[in-house]
Amino acid sequence: MQREDIVKQEMCEIGRRVYERGMVAANDGNFSVKLNENEFLCTPTGVSKGFMTPEFICRIDDQGKLLEAKEGFKPSSEMKMHLRVYRERPDVQAVVHAHPPYATTFAAAGIPLEQPVLSEAVLTLGKVPVAKYGTPSTQEVPDAVAEYLSGYDAMLLANHGALTYGDSLMNAYHKMESVEFYARILYQTRMLGGAKELTREQVEDIYEIRRRSKMTGRHPALR
Repeated sequence: MQREDIVKQEMCEIGRRVYERGMVAANDGNFSVKLNENEFLCTPTGVSKGFMTPEFICRIDDQGKLLEAKEGFKPSSEMKMHLRVYRERPDVQAVVHAHPPYATTFAAAGIPLEQPVLSEAVLTLGKVPVAKYGTPSTQEVPDAVAEYLSGYDAMLLANHGALTYGDSLMNAYHKMESVEFYARILYQTRMLGGAKELTREQVEDIYEIRRRSKMTGRHPALR
């Protein structure tokens, strides 16, 4: 079991990072960390993630029931989506949801990130699909993301943003950075007339590197 005070401090640090990097605006975004099989820490609703302090963080159970929160704070309504990730993926220890501009642009256009143009993106992400649109805070959202949870560690949410998850909060956050960087490069190469894609053989060579390295998480190379 992770120490709760340390986790809360790290969540505030990640909040500052996503805010300062322009991955969220105003009070947008949310993330969570699995403490144990039945308890989770999550960011509160209606609060800028860039200005959180540890006492802002809420604790809920595996059904979304509030266990602990400072007066005036309550969990994000998007925790239904987070809990679905944890149920479908026992290996996941943290979930990050944000609205990074380039990735969200692709999400709004319904375009997945799947062109093999960056060796690093091919290695770490493989492809980033687009989950169909769901009304925020409803069961439609977790049902939409469930389609891709078994095979990917990142996805775009149609007309909404992006979702990443991993075996630690820092890894989940780094995947969000990688998704945004990948989307930005794809967007910019399109402005130049299109990217020169890696060949199928080159992609398979990178996939083999991932398999040999035994990197954690889910990825097209593992299917």
